[in-house]
Amino acid sequence: MLMKSNTPDSPALHDEGTPVSVKIRERLALAKKRFNANDNIAAFIEPGDLEKLLDEVEVKMQGVLDSLVIDTVGDHNTHNTARRVAKMYLNEVFKGRYVAGPTITEFPNAEHLNELIIVGPITVRSACSHHFCPVIGQLWIGVMPNEHTNVIGLSKYARLAEWIMGRPQIQEEAVVQLADLIQEKTRPDGLAIVMEASHYCMGWRGVKDLDSKMINSVMRGVFLKDPNLRREFLSLIPKKSSN
Repeated sequence: MLMKSNTPDSPALHDEGTPVSVKIRERLALAKKRFNANDNIAAFIEPGDLEKLLDEVEVKMQGVLDSLVIDTVGDHNTHNTARRVAKMYLNEVFKGRYVAGPTITEFPNAEHLNELIIVGPITVRSACSHHFCPVIGQLWIGVMPNEHTNVIGLSKYARLAEWIMGRPQIQEEAVVQLADLIQEKTRPDGLAIVMEASHYCMGWRGVKDLDSKMINSVMRGVFLKDPNLRREFLSLIPKKSSN
């Protein structure tokens, strides 16, 4: 009867000691898939991986705190900070990287709706991929449906936005990613998105300007071709920066 090898070179033991982040990277490399900060990698995460990844991030975050010369043993305020930060990144602010997209029920446009639909403001929360500082703001979505357009519930736009924004992002790319996703789900004649956000990499550090906001937009289909429709959409958006 053959016995399982327990030598240091045993593949089973090597696999057991390999960090889960390395395993996930190897799967991505094998599939020739990129893993940029704002990519979703849920397809390459196996059951149980996130729990192991949480433990791994906690250990490495503890190393960061140690290198910052923060006493996490004697200071009761930072005793569990490494674990809390790991949970925050994996389960909250960067959750959109590690979980599959929300299930969206799509309905046919039975009534052949062809009038402008505007959804918003939708509150969005993200983090810049340069400094991991918060990006918090609002966005508005305009859809011009046609008879072939899929209709989705209003709350689903917010769920899609939350999934896209739940990754380290830059605002310009985030809006394009969201537009691509909504375009794929609904297939409208036109799609418009406007986003306004405060970037704490400017307000918390650097120039420390708390009042500056960034506004950008994506216009597609008839919104791009028809200036009257574009003006109508923009005029119906409530005055931005009112708060």
